[in-house]
Amino acid sequence: MPRPRNQTARRAQLVQAATRTVLERGVTNARLRDIAAQAGLTPASVLYYYPDINDLLAAVFAQGTETYVLRRREAVEACDTAWARLSACVTSGIPFPGEAETTSRLLYELLPVAFRVEAVAARNTAFLAQQTGLYRQVLEEGAASGDFRLAAPADFLARSFVALEDGYGIDVLSGVATAEEVQERLLHHARLMTGTSEPDE
Repeated sequence: MPRPRNQTARRAQLVQAATRTVLERGVTNARLRDIAAQAGLTPASVLYYYPDINDLLAAVFAQGTETYVLRRREAVEACDTAWARLSACVTSGIPFPGEAETTSRLLYELLPVAFRVEAVAARNTAFLAQQTGLYRQVLEEGAASGDFRLAAPADFLARSFVALEDGYGIDVLSGVATAEEVQERLLHHARLMTGTSEPDE
């Protein structure tokens, strides 16, 4: 029986291998043997650590959402003014090339798994709540400081921002719109919803 620390390292290795496989092949074409090959292991070795492949995909989804939320929080917390914080919140939710695009693509690929795997569905619900909560915090703080005049309750606006991001994210990843075009649209929406005339930053 491997020592606990080796099990932890092996599981992390398999999560990374599964992540690469999903990004390269898509979740519908990510087979056990492909993940094993990415990790340099046999399929039986993968099943030793993850007897149900959906448990491995759930771990990939959980890690992806944690990375995504952390990046967004750091972007917001680095700003001082209400508009800068809202602008950072908006921009950090757009799949610009690099880590943002990679993580967004991974999460979109894995979303169908939430329809049939309870652990992924629960994590997705928490993920939406985290993002909505971040927007709500930024909006409420801006309203409290007098910088924002909200067009609707902060809860409503926050969930709407996340929903818009989700739709526009698909546009960016499918080539319908550029990240810059989506950023312009979402910041325009943000100005309308907060009653601010702040320019783009």
